[in-house]
Amino acid sequence: MRDQRDMKEAASQALSKFKWIAAGAAMLALGACESAPGGGVETAPPVVEDDTGGDDATAQPGVQNGVAVLVPLSGDNAAIGRSIANAASMALLDTEEESLKITIYDTAASGGAEVAVTQALAEGNKLILGPLRGENVTRIAPYARRADVPVIAFSNDESVAGNGVYIMGFTPTQSIRRSVDYAADQGADVFAGLAPNGVYGQRSVQVFLRAVEANGGRVARLETYDRRRSEVEAAARRVASVEDVDMVLIADSASIAEIAAPSLQLSGDLMGTELWASTENLGRVAGMRGAIFAAVPDAQFDRFVQRYRARYNSSPYRLSSLGYDSVLLAVRLARQWPAGGDFPARELTDDGGFGGVDGIFRFGSDGIAERALEVRRVTASGTEIVSPASTRFDD
Repeated sequence: MRDQRDMKEAASQALSKFKWIAAGAAMLALGACESAPGGGVETAPPVVEDDTGGDDATAQPGVQNGVAVLVPLSGDNAAIGRSIANAASMALLDTEEESLKITIYDTAASGGAEVAVTQALAEGNKLILGPLRGENVTRIAPYARRADVPVIAFSNDESVAGNGVYIMGFTPTQSIRRSVDYAADQGADVFAGLAPNGVYGQRSVQVFLRAVEANGGRVARLETYDRRRSEVEAAARRVASVEDVDMVLIADSASIAEIAAPSLQLSGDLMGTELWASTENLGRVAGMRGAIFAAVPDAQFDRFVQRYRARYNSSPYRLSSLGYDSVLLAVRLARQWPAGGDFPARELTDDGGFGGVDGIFRFGSDGIAERALEVRRVTASGTEIVSPASTRFDD
């Protein structure tokens, strides 16, 4: 009971921040939609539909606004999808909001995301949370747009945002910019970088160049590679041949960074991206120690993990927080959502922003979630926060 009270208190605190008060933590047939009554969530199956209690001045008795959660419940990404769906269920339970009804749709079932969104819209849902993958966002967006239903996707693909689509995923753009800003504040002036071939690498390089330029620095060397050990090591050696570099970006996963790090030990401090946040024991490779990266704060997520484990007897995926926070957002805006009417999409771009498990965030006119990130430094035993995330948006 203490854990339950703590989690409800955490949800209440998130709801009270920024837009939460006035002053103000991958991928249908009929059988592919899972649901269960809200009263049974304490013993709910892995994916549930919840109807739970709360106050809503606009709600009419017996009328609930429908929220569709589109995630993969089958196929290769089923575990991630179920984790996100469970987290969405938890958020509705923790806030005790009865004006909303959540239904989960499987984007990996027969017919894919198009069938999932078609059924979700046919069943009267006025807000779509998900899907997970950028290509599925592209597939469902035209259907949602024709129905004038906003989409808050879990993708980090910035190219799919805009025109009624909002993305909540953690993007390399913001992580790299935050790390470069921090490094420059600490005196870094000369930078170098390693990035994989492909879309992620290209976008990382673009923001890296812009961020360094904005801070008055210069990029002495950039190397790209295919994701093979020999290619990574060779690219790292080429970067290491450049003298007097203050900071080296490795725009890739922690496992790739661990391959490159030994060759870069004498080439300046290392800098990673938000991809490193999901890896434990980053300091097991000596060359990684002292490296920095920027990510959403973990303090509230750690509490969320404990509550999730207690309810579902398993650990959540890191991305599950997107499901939780997207429902917190819907709960907050339920006060402006007329029963049976359209979701108040105009409220999504309020400058005050929203709060949740992953800290504060707000959507720009481009549909991309701007987040307050903390900067962490890798240590032998884990990481330490060297620059905390902001708790408010100042502009």
